[in-house]
Amino acid sequence: MEKAQVIERVKKATAEVLKTDDEISDDANFIFDLGADSLQSVQLVAAFEEEFDIELEEEGALKIQTVSEAADFISQYLN
Repeated sequence: MEKAQVIERVKKATAEVLKTDDEISDDANFIFDLGADSLQSVQLVAAFEEEFDIELEEEGALKIQTVSEAADFISQYLN
């Protein structure tokens, strides 16, 4: 899967968890730009796992701060 496709699916899952219709940029920070709290950060990891049908390493996943970082992290699990 191409990175652009992964990014679009990350944005889709992020918008659902954070309940936003706002445009989400590739370098948007989940906490500072999108307002995610700690519970929503955990929910984001779960949403990414569901969206891509993968199991992420949770400690590493929770360190991700931006949409682009999330796409890179998830891409490792898709190969």
